[in-house]
Amino acid sequence: MIPPIASNFVAGESATEALDHARAMNDDGVAVILNLLGEHYHERGPADNDADQYVRLIEDIAATDLDACISVKPSQIGLDIGDDVFEENYRRIAEAADEHDVFCWCDMEDHETTDVTLDAFEELAREFDGGMGLCVQANLKRTRDDLERLADVPGKIRLVKGAYDEPASIAYKKKSKVDEVYEDLLDYLFDAYVGGIAVGSHDPAMIAHTRELAAEYDREYEIQMLMGVREDAQRELAADGVEVWQYAPYGDKWFQYFYRRVRERKENALFALRAVIGI
Repeated sequence: MIPPIASNFVAGESATEALDHARAMNDDGVAVILNLLGEHYHERGPADNDADQYVRLIEDIAATDLDACISVKPSQIGLDIGDDVFEENYRRIAEAADEHDVFCWCDMEDHETTDVTLDAFEELAREFDGGMGLCVQANLKRTRDDLERLADVPGKIRLVKGAYDEPASIAYKKKSKVDEVYEDLLDYLFDAYVGGIAVGSHDPAMIAHTRELAAEYDREYEIQMLMGVREDAQRELAADGVEVWQYAPYGDKWFQYFYRRVRERKENALFALRAVIGI
């Protein structure tokens, strides 16, 4: 059983509970990205099993009227075992998502996974013509080059600040610098990217900047926030006509997720505290 403090951030242990959570959020005008918890498997069995569960989740979503989609982690579906295992399972999930018209996001993990994740996403996004999305991290110094590479790739890009504690040689470490780069990358996406733009941020300043860019470029966008973080703001934005998606993890590996989410960065711990005490 998930304790109350963690249940603020995790949508249950089963797919049924996760879908119930999605319906409740849909009632408030917020769409939901469902992520089965699990990562860094070193044996093929668990990776294949989670890929199977994603295929079943896609089928379950397709059988409902829910405004929901999925997001997978490369290390969850085999990347730590081998690039070929990840690519095979990612393709299997992408094919099911395409067949059932359910959007499929791919999360980005630490910098050692960036190249293979980009390669696999680009191949599938071009093949399935827009039904795929990829997360990119503003704190990595390489990200502007990566976005230029992806500029004509159909699908969606989710821009986040970056939660992994990367080496200073490859990543910006100061919050002020990351914020500056995040704004610059948003500018680039609105100006140059052919696909959909997802702003993965809880920062009111970044959301305000996004709304200004959307008006300037006359482009659609979506805001993505974590379950349990600024949920009042999620509902308020949705009520104001903004497309809002909540990233909602679920599954029996909730403790690892909750612990990692809090320890990755001090900002995450503060978000968790604020979410719990309501400030």
